[in-house]
Amino acid sequence: MNILLAIDASPSSEAAINEVMARPWPSGTTVEVLSVVEMPSWALPEVVEEAVRRTEELVKRATEQLRSRGLKAGPRILSGHPKEVIVDHAGQMATDLVVIGSSGDTGLTRLLLGSVADVVRFSPCSVEVVRGAARQMGAPMKVLLATDGSDGSALAAWSIALRPWPPDTEIRIFNVVDLGLSFLQAAFEPPFGQSAALEEQRAEAMKHSQEAIRSAEEILTGVGLKTSEMVSVLVDPPQQLILNDAAEWGADLIVMGSHGRRGITRFLLGSVSDAVATNAQCSVEVVRKRFD
Repeated sequence: MNILLAIDASPSSEAAINEVMARPWPSGTTVEVLSVVEMPSWALPEVVEEAVRRTEELVKRATEQLRSRGLKAGPRILSGHPKEVIVDHAGQMATDLVVIGSSGDTGLTRLLLGSVADVVRFSPCSVEVVRGAARQMGAPMKVLLATDGSDGSALAAWSIALRPWPPDTEIRIFNVVDLGLSFLQAAFEPPFGQSAALEEQRAEAMKHSQEAIRSAEEILTGVGLKTSEMVSVLVDPPQQLILNDAAEWGADLIVMGSHGRRGITRFLLGSVSDAVATNAQCSVEVVRKRFD
């Protein structure tokens, strides 16, 4: 894999560095450590020089940390607006995965929460936003795969299946059953959902849910991963159900496609993936086919 690790001087970026070090990666994986210096045009030369010096030290230290764990890593410093530079550079370098902290510092090399959301939204490849306490190297993980049976969800399942994971890692396959508004309304009105049409709608929704889970399960168990499953009926927005289940289960990572059954190859503000990546308590990876 080609990983672009985008960092600044924040604790969130330190967490991202630690996460990359703690997790196994496919053989031959390379990590480019990128930090972006954003300076106003009117900045004094000595201020710019100091910002660049601090950034060089930051990137050098992170690169050495990664190399100490046996990863092939190299430094990169660029200038400009962080979110735009990260997205553009990921496309130019044929990156497979951008790894980024959930928020940045408030200094000159800042990467604010809004910028993080924009990186997730507009990146030409998969993005992982890192959150949560530091994990020990090789510690088993709890990975929640949110699937709706779409091509995007299948891509997310294959993304998990094609990577090495720490021993005893568990993959939880999560699906939301959308019974439709008419069914939920009828559930509270006589004759309490006994209509044959509504029962048929319910059966079809449950069938689709099981098919989505089985499809993902076949991909994951085919490579020997341990899986479990969870189904939830859509009574809250799907992003909230995903977030709730991840928190209750104690997930370390949520993995999901960038768009689902009702979407096209786009990433809109307010989408399920966007909301989960922004609000989760744990790390979130939004999987996108490179250059789609």
